[in-house]
Amino acid sequence: MSEVKHPKHPILLVDDEINLLNSFELTLLDNGIDNTILCNDSRNVLDILKNNKISLVLLDLSMPFIRGEELLKEIVPNYPEVQVIVVTGDTEIETAVNCMKLGAFDYIVKPVENNRFLNVINKALEIQRLKNENLSLKSILTSDELKKPEVFEEIITVSQKMKMIFHYMEAISSTSEPILVTGETGVGKELIAKALHKLSERKGYFVTTNIAGLDDQMFSDTLFGHKKGAFTNAIDDRKGQIERASGGTIFLDEIGDLSFQSQVKLLRLLQEKEFYPLGSDTPRFTDALIILATNKNLEQMVNEGTFRKDLYYRLNVHHITPIPLRDRLEDLPYLIEYFLQKAAKNFNKKKPTVPNELYTLLSTYHFPGNIRELQSMVFDAVGTHKSKIMSLSVFKKHINPNSKIEPDKPDFTNDEQVLFGEKLPTLKEVQNALVDEALKRTNNNQSIAAQILGVTRQALNRRVIQVKKSN
Repeated sequence: MSEVKHPKHPILLVDDEINLLNSFELTLLDNGIDNTILCNDSRNVLDILKNNKISLVLLDLSMPFIRGEELLKEIVPNYPEVQVIVVTGDTEIETAVNCMKLGAFDYIVKPVENNRFLNVINKALEIQRLKNENLSLKSILTSDELKKPEVFEEIITVSQKMKMIFHYMEAISSTSEPILVTGETGVGKELIAKALHKLSERKGYFVTTNIAGLDDQMFSDTLFGHKKGAFTNAIDDRKGQIERASGGTIFLDEIGDLSFQSQVKLLRLLQEKEFYPLGSDTPRFTDALIILATNKNLEQMVNEGTFRKDLYYRLNVHHITPIPLRDRLEDLPYLIEYFLQKAAKNFNKKKPTVPNELYTLLSTYHFPGNIRELQSMVFDAVGTHKSKIMSLSVFKKHINPNSKIEPDKPDFTNDEQVLFGEKLPTLKEVQNALVDEALKRTNNNQSIAAQILGVTRQALNRRVIQVKKSN
């Protein structure tokens, strides 16, 4: 079986047989769980629960003083967040079933078999984790305030859509399940991953690995490491990135480029938290939080048969999609200011003054490269800047390199891009509609509207004057 998930709070083991308690404790220790409380006197159980946060209770039914069934009736209604597993003898199966009706999670029959013992505990802890996440999600999403706003300082935004994503991130911060981050190039997926690592409060490192273009052996070697002699030039043992991320977080970028062979290995890692270094027959386990990212449409890849369906569903436990820049243009002034300061420091220059037209100009742009593209534009402008007020030429050239057609503008020679009603408009009506729309998009800035339309400012001005006279 897979390694037992480590509980956030101690497991309370209750049995009047001290030898059995010690055996349970050793079994859990062998599987990485070292936070247990042993109780061989049933009279102390309720006091322990009152004074300690407990994840799980393993409760024997046949005990002197207070029977397990009576304790269960007290625990379930008063400590609903605590999972209870009852331990019973062969002659008490009917009683154990009744205990489950009273709210016990499951039961184990004596003599206790190790695999059954560990599997039931693992399932109980997983159900508890999901319950806690759901409760946390409900409370956080109904709150206006972030619990840890400092974690998101690197993500410059005033967008309410992004704030909703931050709330969701806080809600899943204690998860041990994989987190999938999808979105367009340059949208800030790695910043999201870093914030998730900080939210998790894990003590280990944040390890980032781009797996684009890696064949299966390179993927395995990079992620899992190798043993000495595993292949030519493997002269020493080498730890993989997953081991370097032990106790922390590993961020795997560009997972949409993985081969089918590598996808199988990734699926095993996610399901079992288990991996094999190259050249080794001994499995190793990881406790790292695994965050994965891609700018590809994985659902489409599944339909095309290039991405495993089982891996896709395993990845979709927690899914985050950062908002593209064109859908949060209210962030433009803050992002531009941030990148201006950064660029000025980088080039050892005084931060230039930004003309108001810049915000209007950029608000008409689609930003296919998102925030990374905006950063490049600002750095280029500051690098070539010479006067007090920053020139718009770099931005205009980037947005409209041919000074006639915007790079991301639709191809209107394709009749599917323009829809007409039964009656065709006149050329004058079409021109007027285009002018109105361009002015609307640019807040009546004729210079930028003219650039969008591919005409001179003077020509647009004449058209505006003609429209006003005709009205």
